[in-house]
Amino acid sequence: MRDDTQYREAYEALGPEFTVAEALVKARSEAGMTQADVAALLGVKQPAVARIEAGKNVSLKTLEKYAKALGCRVRIDLVHI
Repeated sequence: MRDDTQYREAYEALGPEFTVAEALVKARSEAGMTQADVAALLGVKQPAVARIEAGKNVSLKTLEKYAKALGCRVRIDLVHI
């Protein structure tokens, strides 16, 4: 049986990664594009797009390129917790 406190803390620690990943996949889906489509626009292979969409250790520069390929822009919000 998992410890709910540990589970919640682990989820919250990964929260930003999940948020980034969800936003990237949603934007690509709304643009009607596949990972292969985005890869072609970025000049990379599809597995590179999959890594970007995982949201782990993605640079702001990479996010901006990805967003531009979809006709989007990156916006970062800081919110009080």
